[in-house]
Amino acid sequence: MRPVIRLLSGILLFLTGVSCARAAEVAIACSALGREFEICKQGAETWAGRSGNTVRFVSTPNSATERLALYQQLLSAGSADVDVFQIDAIWPGVLGAHFIDLGPRMGNAPADHFPAIVENNTVEGRLVAMPWFVDAGLLYFREDLLRRYDRPIPQTWADLTETARIIQEGERKAGDADFWGYVWQGKAYEGLTCNAIEWVAAHGGGGIVDQSGTITIDNARAERALTTAAGWVDAISPPGVLNYEEEEARGVFQSGNAAFMRNWPYAWALAQGADSPVKGKVGVAPLPKGGPEGRHAGALGGQQLAVSKYSRVPEAAADLVRFLTGPEEQKRRAIVGSFNPTIRTLFQDPEVVRAAPFIGELFDVFANAVPRPATVTGEDYNKVSSAFFNAVHSVLSGRAQAAQALATLDRDLKRIKRRGWPQ
Repeated sequence: MRPVIRLLSGILLFLTGVSCARAAEVAIACSALGREFEICKQGAETWAGRSGNTVRFVSTPNSATERLALYQQLLSAGSADVDVFQIDAIWPGVLGAHFIDLGPRMGNAPADHFPAIVENNTVEGRLVAMPWFVDAGLLYFREDLLRRYDRPIPQTWADLTETARIIQEGERKAGDADFWGYVWQGKAYEGLTCNAIEWVAAHGGGGIVDQSGTITIDNARAERALTTAAGWVDAISPPGVLNYEEEEARGVFQSGNAAFMRNWPYAWALAQGADSPVKGKVGVAPLPKGGPEGRHAGALGGQQLAVSKYSRVPEAAADLVRFLTGPEEQKRRAIVGSFNPTIRTLFQDPEVVRAAPFIGELFDVFANAVPRPATVTGEDYNKVSSAFFNAVHSVLSGRAQAAQALATLDRDLKRIKRRGWPQ
């Protein structure tokens, strides 16, 4: 009987181990921007139902700047409160030391994603995050108003400024006193960094820092770009735009009170929602050029999923990441939330293209988006971005002229570089 008892005991221990493994609780920090939290929750709960695990959702600030600060606080403390982190495309280099290597746990899955994003998420040979969706800044416009005022889709920022003024004046004369020409993200936070590098690149002014680490932002074309943007405030953009993040801009545009909006792709599905006042009236295009010497420039964005090395359930957490970043879930997210896949084949999927036509039409925008200098500045990126968006905000608010702000920014960036920025 002893062999039988040993066999039964072994089976019992095996089943107990399976039961424990299947009973893991995984805590995930999802963004709450737009419908992100709702759609993340749906996907994670699908995984939980299939795997037998449970999921706990951790709320985070909408502001990328505030979210990064929260993540740094949690990870620096070695906290196990969050297992899976949703991170911005610029954060792998900043936070990567706190994440496990997902490479051995993902099998061949990384090969299905855009190689540049996988490379972006690889720090010192370790895949610290899996690509979840890719973003680039886009121009949203009211198709019905362009027809009404017989105006084309703006190809340059000068075109947009003039068209926004014409439509704004016309709509106000028609009785909409709250109507504005253009809304965007003007608060002093990471979103303003994205807007401003688009303006600078569109005018041919380069970036904040080039790939060699040289600071390049103090130049005449960058000065012209910031001066142009400052001229929009209280002219075609509301004074309150200086406190707008993504959702504030979307709120004005989706309520029908703006002709143009700069935002990320997530806003498309919301604008087309059943309760949206502008449903069926919205188009999407590349952001305008600065002029003949410029180009269409959308800031590269996107989100990744990473697993904390302090997690008590790293294998279950990695399995959740594998599911959420896989083709089934990326396709669902593209259809219901207009989140651009990072899996290349999904850009030709008929159901995806039908749900969000711009995903296929604006493929080049995503492929040629303007990166922020996160790789070259390493752990100093947050300081670089903060110095940049605060300098830009000083110009937009009228506290400084562009030339003065850029000269000061150049000096500030050189000080940051001397204190440890990679040479």
